[in-house]
Amino acid sequence: MFQNWGLVMPLAVYVLGLGIFAMTTSEFMVSGLMPSLAAEFDVSVAAIGYLISAFAAAMVVGGPVLTVGLLRVPRKHALLALIGVFLVGQALGAVATGYGVMLLSRVITGVASSAFFGVAIAVAVDLVGPERRGRASAVVLGGVMFGTVLGLPATTLVDQVYGWRASFWAVVLATLLAGLVVLRVVPSGARPEGISLREEVVALRNSRLWAAYVTSGLLVGAVFAAFSYFSPIFIEVGGFSPAVVPVLLTAYGAATVVGNTVVGRFADRYTMPVLTFGLGALTVTLAGFALVAGNRALTVVAVVVLGLVGVSMVPALGARVMRVADGRPLVNTVHTAVISLGIGLGSWAGGLGISAGLSLTSPLWVGVVFAVLGLLSLRAAAPGDAVRDAEVEEVLRA
Repeated sequence: MFQNWGLVMPLAVYVLGLGIFAMTTSEFMVSGLMPSLAAEFDVSVAAIGYLISAFAAAMVVGGPVLTVGLLRVPRKHALLALIGVFLVGQALGAVATGYGVMLLSRVITGVASSAFFGVAIAVAVDLVGPERRGRASAVVLGGVMFGTVLGLPATTLVDQVYGWRASFWAVVLATLLAGLVVLRVVPSGARPEGISLREEVVALRNSRLWAAYVTSGLLVGAVFAAFSYFSPIFIEVGGFSPAVVPVLLTAYGAATVVGNTVVGRFADRYTMPVLTFGLGALTVTLAGFALVAGNRALTVVAVVVLGLVGVSMVPALGARVMRVADGRPLVNTVHTAVISLGIGLGSWAGGLGISAGLSLTSPLWVGVVFAVLGLLSLRAAAPGDAVRDAEVEEVLRA
């Protein structure tokens, strides 16, 4: 039973998820620290939201470049080097005395995080058979989910008790632990001599791949247009006390873990139906949340549903990309960069409404727009996607 659900995987796959957990916590933690960071650096909440955008922008631009530079480096060595760079950036954020230094910290950690995602997914899919690629990526990217269910609320709670700098140092320790476990558990492997930049670039010259990228960016952008501003929405619109925010974020994260597990089970076989359902449910839920944000009970319901149908769709997004381009490191890193671009655009677009003086619920409506565009991008997808879903189902049945 557990093997069928993709829960039995090589230990190294789970370890890679641990590394992504630490890096995802760093990426998302700003959302829970917004009030503290805004007060510390004497800037607006929207300006702190742009730190999320900066992290994402660094992933978009720097991640693929760094991945290209590491193509011929043994993948275990590449993983350890990227963890080292990330540690430097995260520590810089912990000692930041001004907004500019914090911005630099986010750029460094964003670049390292993007490249790590790409290499980690490539290593994971190499460790399992082709029929379990989607499930392996679901386990690795489960680090993203646990970054929300555990990392984000934990850093928010640490901030409220010990201050935001302690939250940054906690992520430093978690990343260091991940690096030590990677050193111990991940197989060394041979130098990847067969990988060439030309082959990686040729793999990117695929219209179906870019169609999949567009859907990924829009779906994640829809989620993060809302998620980036959860804390102020909960407090200012919903009337929740700051002490309750970590609990709400934990509920959201728990829902993403459940959603990720279910989607990971079906991602390889029913990729397009899963994505269609997820984007449709996301559209309806974001619109409903915007209308009932002042009602505490309905807000809790909306947050849980968003967790179930939001970033939990990432395994299906990843399965679609790997089906088209065979899980190459640069393809995976560019996919991560596109997802990060969606995060950055979503949080930036959500902040525009707030900066313009609109309601704090305006980011939710921005998310609706992104989700609708995501649905339209699926309708424009190549007909071969649906055919391949049927082909994969036949292979798995055999």
